[in-house]
Amino acid sequence: MSVLPIRVLGDPILREETAVVAEVTDDVRKLIDDMFETMYAAAGIGLAAPQVGRSERVAVVDVDGEKYALVNPEVSTSSGRGKTEEGCLSIPDIHGDVERPTRVTVRAIDRRGTPFEVSAEGLLARCFQHEIDHLHGRLFIDYLGPFKRRSAMNQWARERERYPNNIRLLTPAEIAKNLKDDHPHDEDM
Repeated sequence: MSVLPIRVLGDPILREETAVVAEVTDDVRKLIDDMFETMYAAAGIGLAAPQVGRSERVAVVDVDGEKYALVNPEVSTSSGRGKTEEGCLSIPDIHGDVERPTRVTVRAIDRRGTPFEVSAEGLLARCFQHEIDHLHGRLFIDYLGPFKRRSAMNQWARERERYPNNIRLLTPAEIAKNLKDDHPHDEDM
């Protein structure tokens, strides 16, 4: 497994629609493994393929030990509404309150190529929606009102200098710390 560079806001791939995966191959399984490794190394709870520079419709999620590899995921039903703060591994140190459905059912294919359906609520439901948004070129900042979005973008303008070529390279120290933590996840997806 490998820790991959994370693409940050400004990289065009984050705004592109991903390609449906026709078959779960060894290459797709390796991508899934590398994405889990990268997500854990970055102390995240979700990661989508565009965030590591790939255009496949693949995401990974691990919320409180509920671990999912999602190939071609889609939200089939949703209900409730709630607003909670979100962050993103591709927009480090920027957060905003996002309103989303509080309960969802997601259909996807797992790493073996088997279709499945999962219902979730709370943080897991939010994480599924956040990652599926990435697969369609949407970011959490797109849900912010004009004032909050402008404020987030102004803050990002100051932060982005730390990421030449729109790439976030995790340092060996960050990786070691996050991979050895018993609870390596914060609220960034």
